[in-house]
Parts: sequence; structure tokens; C-alpha cells
Amino acid sequence: MKDRLLRIVLVRHGQPHIALSLSTGHRGFHDYIGAYEAAGLDPSSLPPSELTELRRELTTIYASDRPRAHQSARALGQGVEPLQDPLFAEAPLASPPFPLLKLSVPWWAVISRILWHLGFAPGIETARQAGQRAEKAADTLIDRARETGIVALVAHGYFNFMIGRVLARRGFARRGGHRARYWNTVIYERRDG
Repeated sequence: MKDRLLRIVLVRHGQPHIALSLSTGHRGFHDYIGAYEAAGLDPSSLPPSELTELRRELTTIYASDRPRAHQSARALGQGVEPLQDPLFAEAPLASPPFPLLKLSVPWWAVISRILWHLGFAPGIETARQAGQRAEKAADTLIDRARETGIVALVAHGYFNFMIGRVLARRGFARRGGHRARYWNTVIYERRDG
């Protein structure tokens, strides 16, 4: 029997319907994290034209349970109902208690992510736990790709990156790069016989 090409497409959600360039203190960043998690897709954020050809092939699209990801998956799928699962939620952030700092939201996110990797996870999933969840997420995507040949996940930038690292360790070749931009798409491929 000929080897089958498995393709796993990781797509970051479109732009959320929330202002992104706020400058704030640590308490404001804490509030922003909650608002960002609850935000839906900005109505003007549509899948880019380079995804048009790809979307014709998709019969299965997974999405995280966050509104921005689920709404992005629906926009991408056009008739393919996304399979929502909290397994694919973003790796969490916590606001570090630095009361004298006032930074833009992206800088708070960078500092928070670095501290998270160093063990700062008050009341949230740890980096180790998120890594274990990424392993399970990769298993789910590989199993579905074995059934259908191609599967897409519309989720979140950092967790997609974590899943991608698992897929690379399992022999998948990557096309594209994980970037912090909306609708960023990375394709992982592997022959499976």
C-alpha cells in the first residue's frame, strides 16, 4: 500500500474585536487578558486569499472554544462546522505584579510569556501542563489526518507553535513559519504508510 500524505494545517485566528495598542499597568493588563479571551472576531477580519484554495480541501476543521477562534474557523470553513474543543485553547498568561510599570499590551504579553516559562503561573495552567496538552492536541490532529488526509486547526498563535514543535518531533515537515500575525498559516506534512 502506498504511503499517504498527512497534512495538518495550523491557522491563527483572525483579528479580535478589541483594541490592541493599549498602554497600561499590571492591573489593566490583567483586565485586558480577560477581555481578550472573551472577544469575538472583528467583522472586517476575513481569511486571506491565499487560504481560498486550501479551504476547498477541508472537510474537518477544529477550533478552540474561544469566540475569536471559533468565529474564524466558521469564516474559513464556509459550510464546514468547526469542531470546538477547549483542548486547543491558548496557553494562558498571567499579569506579573510589577506595579510601577506601564507598558503596551504586546510588551506585557512578552514579559508574561517569559515569566510563564520560568514558572510564573498563579492559578493558571503551567508551561509543563500546556506542553502535555499540546501533545494531546497533536495526537487528535494526527488521528483525524489519518482518517481524512488533511485537517485544519484554527486556534492561537502560541499554542499552535507548541503543537508545531510536537509535530516536528514526530517527523512532520513544516511549510511556513509561526508568526504573530492574524490568519498566520503553517502546514505540517508527513508520509504515513
